[in-house]
Amino acid sequence: MPEIATNRLTPMWNGTTPTILDLKVTEDSLSVSFSDGRIVSVPLSWYSRLSHAEPGDRSQWRLTGRGHGIHWAAVDEDISVDNILLGQPSGESAASFQKWQNWYRPKV
Repeated sequence: MPEIATNRLTPMWNGTTPTILDLKVTEDSLSVSFSDGRIVSVPLSWYSRLSHAEPGDRSQWRLTGRGHGIHWAAVDEDISVDNILLGQPSGESAASFQKWQNWYRPKV
C-alpha cells in the first residue's frame, strides 16, 4: 500500500518526529533543543510577533501538543516543530501583523 503524504515531517530514527525539550529566546534568535539531540537556532526576525514583543512576554512560553509546538499566550504566537526543522519563517501577512500590533501595543 502506498504511503500517504502528510504535512508532518518524515519520521526520524525511532519512527517519531522529535519533540521540543527546551528553548531560549534572545534579542535576535530562537534556539530550540530537541529530543533527538539537535539544537536548532533561527533568526528571531522570522517571527515578527516575537521580534516585536517585550522581552518579558517572549520569555513566557509553554510547550503544546506534547512537545510538538510552542505557544506564547501574551504574544498570541504559535510555532511548530515542523516550521523550525524545515526552516520555515512565519507566513503572516502584513495586514495580519498590523492587526496584531494594534492589539498588542495597548497591553505594553
